[in-house]
Amino acid sequence: MKPRHGHISENCRPISEILSLIGDKWTSLIIERLHEEPLRFNALKRRVDGISQKVLTGSLRALERDGFLQRIEHPTVPPSVEYRLTDFGHELAQPLSALKQFALENAGRMEVARAVYDARTGPEKTSGRKPQPIQPATMA
Repeated sequence: MKPRHGHISENCRPISEILSLIGDKWTSLIIERLHEEPLRFNALKRRVDGISQKVLTGSLRALERDGFLQRIEHPTVPPSVEYRLTDFGHELAQPLSALKQFALENAGRMEVARAVYDARTGPEKTSGRKPQPIQPATMA
């Protein structure tokens, strides 16, 4: 019998969902920026370099739906909207920050391991995918 949802057990589903969420570079950057302070849409767009308006809108809606952020409409003229992490979002920001720190501290080790592997097996033996070079500066 094939596992439901393509997972080994139902317990794996929430883990898979969170890993999928934080595996998206835009979502991780949005959470990081909003962990620093609440921001309006355009300020957030400027702080998440390279994100399009469409992707930012979709990411914000998904994060709001999952309970990680709040969209607060201020009754001003013109109307203004602010985004802020919920307590749940701040909880997620903590392990994301630890993962970011791990990546920054270990990027060199991973590059060395790749070079050793490629020298031993040839770069074409990377299981069908070419690893992207690690660029810690984009995670800052």
